[in-house]
Amino acid sequence: MSATELTLTRPDDWHLHVRDGALLAAVLPDTARRFGRAIIMPNLKPPVASVAQARDYRDRILAALPEGSRFQPLMTLYLTETTTPDDIVEARESGIVHAVKYYPAGATTNAASGVTDLRRVYPVLEAMQKHGLPLLMHGEVTDHAVDMFDREPVFVERHLAPLQQDFPELRMVLEHITTREAAQFVQAAPAHVGATITPQHLLMNRNAIFVGGLRPHHYCLPVLKRETHRQALVAAAVGGDPSFFLGTDSAPHPRHAKESACGCAGIYSAHAGIEFYAEAFEAAGALDKLEGFASFHGADFYGLPRNTDTITLRKTPWTVPDEVDFGGVPGVPLRAGEALGWRLDD
Repeated sequence: MSATELTLTRPDDWHLHVRDGALLAAVLPDTARRFGRAIIMPNLKPPVASVAQARDYRDRILAALPEGSRFQPLMTLYLTETTTPDDIVEARESGIVHAVKYYPAGATTNAASGVTDLRRVYPVLEAMQKHGLPLLMHGEVTDHAVDMFDREPVFVERHLAPLQQDFPELRMVLEHITTREAAQFVQAAPAHVGATITPQHLLMNRNAIFVGGLRPHHYCLPVLKRETHRQALVAAAVGGDPSFFLGTDSAPHPRHAKESACGCAGIYSAHAGIEFYAEAFEAAGALDKLEGFASFHGADFYGLPRNTDTITLRKTPWTVPDEVDFGGVPGVPLRAGEALGWRLDD
């Protein structure tokens, strides 16, 4: 590796939204160019809550891939209060379902079918612990009495710590962590507890939502936090701890849905998914740690083989387009109209 060229084992994205239909076909090539695999989020309408639905969704994703692509979608099930232990057995035996996603009811986009009380799904969690199927968590409380910026630390205290005590062998991933408290919890936890970190939470703090006016395209959930938390996430990502791995949480929303009276949460970053991480690691003086975070830690956690091919990034400045196509409607990508220093070499 040099200051102008960076070759990595092909990375994977362990947290990705690709939606469906025309939008799926429009955004999937951005991910497939960069990543070998991705954990696919199940929060469609209706949610992907059964193995049959996951298999159908996987087929639609494979059909939307560019010709010759070897990208592999890794499917998840949406945890609901009607999920059963038998569903978990079927998921484990399917060979295509790699995890189950927990959304607190109403916590984020298409989370209306989520869980209102984790104790209602304890039999399912017991089955997941028994069969080794990871629980992926949107780790925020939805209690309106809790400040928006404190919802993740409160989740860690109220729910994640007791969950670890009640299910000490349950494999868990705290997704898109945003706070020092979440990073510290994962660092202190056993090896079967991991966390994903997004590019936006490594590169921006909450000031980015307000610079030059309200910036709806920087609004995501969990929201960006204070600079001290960003610094803690960078330290966790570059520290070499295998419990932390890449998960973009790239989420395409049309411009009109973001720039509305009640703008939706989500940032589209797949157009430069690995390039953003290279920028963050370079700024931390830790480019030599990027391959572990992006290409090794997640695969090892999920018990999958590491990819064998490589990608190359070059220090070639380029300008992100002002808009991208989201299936016939415009979308605004992260850093629209701005320059990036690293570029994927095709």
